[in-house]
Amino acid sequence: MALHSFSYCSLPFIIIFFFFFCFFFFHGEGAFSPSPEEVGICEAVVRPYGYKCQEFEVTTEDGYILGMQRIPVGRNGVIGGARQPVLLQHGVLMDGMTWLLNSPEQSLAFVLADNGFDVWIGNIRGTRSSYRHVSLTPSDRAYWAWSWDELVVNDLPAMVDLVSKQTKQKLHYVGHSLGTLIALASFSEGRLVDKLRSAALLCPIAYLDHMKTKLGILAAKLFVGEILSNLLGLAEFNPKGVEASKWLNRLCSYPDVNCYDLLTAFTGNNCCLNGSTVQLFLEYEPQPTSTKNMVHLAQTFRNGVLTKYNYGANNIQRYGQSTPPVYNLSNIPNSLPLYLSYGGRDSLSDTEDVEHLLHDLKLHDTDQLVLHYVQNYAHVDFIMGVSAKQVVYDSMMAFFRQL
Repeated sequence: MALHSFSYCSLPFIIIFFFFFCFFFFHGEGAFSPSPEEVGICEAVVRPYGYKCQEFEVTTEDGYILGMQRIPVGRNGVIGGARQPVLLQHGVLMDGMTWLLNSPEQSLAFVLADNGFDVWIGNIRGTRSSYRHVSLTPSDRAYWAWSWDELVVNDLPAMVDLVSKQTKQKLHYVGHSLGTLIALASFSEGRLVDKLRSAALLCPIAYLDHMKTKLGILAAKLFVGEILSNLLGLAEFNPKGVEASKWLNRLCSYPDVNCYDLLTAFTGNNCCLNGSTVQLFLEYEPQPTSTKNMVHLAQTFRNGVLTKYNYGANNIQRYGQSTPPVYNLSNIPNSLPLYLSYGGRDSLSDTEDVEHLLHDLKLHDTDQLVLHYVQNYAHVDFIMGVSAKQVVYDSMMAFFRQL
């Protein structure tokens, strides 16, 4: 198999290994002790800044109990009429803390609240706020028997429905990385669109044909997702676990692999991060996910096609056909307002792959599709960059306000 072909299955490992190694090396220096799991997001990082914050729960159709946070007003506490709701959805191995890692003047959740929006923060199953089930526990293998297909079918609809019922309004959606993938897949099947005003996709992920990361290719060559699932028998993928540590040690033993600079190597040359933000990230992340989810991510990009989970010989029984059904992104309703923001230095959401996505959207109503390109931004700048408010968020809020 050609070396290039391995790049299609390496996205999950890129994200995993960056997160884990940052945690491993920096935590090893004693910068932080593990954050108490019993402290919710509202109590940990929202209320200390003087914001009102509410914790909500919603149960999915398949029994997962998801935690959500709401910042209903800005720091000044003035409601000032109807506030448009916005749902923020994080990426893989992250949780809602994604949107709260910088100061109130720089973090998207706080910025939106202070600019008149009713902010809702989603947390997918398996993360700190969404670790419960009506009948299963995380120690049960069945608890982890899901991939991002289930996020499309169950988690996103449950969270959107909760916001819609609580606010009696259509909402804006903001996703980053995996949060864009599950949104695009949902829209392609006609899900959610009747409850949304718009969707803003930061670092949109649909294809990885032109992903630029030598470490990602090496990771895929050494250990693809199916091997991780079948040989190690892991149901929960915990980046802090022993097996992941062993694999990463092997990866870092290769010549010319610098595991102290994985942020740049895996996500691109982020221009605008500061040390305190990274340290706060290390205190609260990464979050676990299912191994099946990581396998699905590996499958998703192997051939540059978005499909449901590939069960191999069991596809006939599962889907009634030998191959998994495709998420056809050209089926996304042309009238759905979309805001796509992507960076010139992003090694994951490469500009050529965004162009591939845009080809799928070529029939989209021109007045309902806004493209926002930031030449010097990489993957993490969009959620942790100290300049993101001026560079990205102000433009995104202007897009919301015109609808």
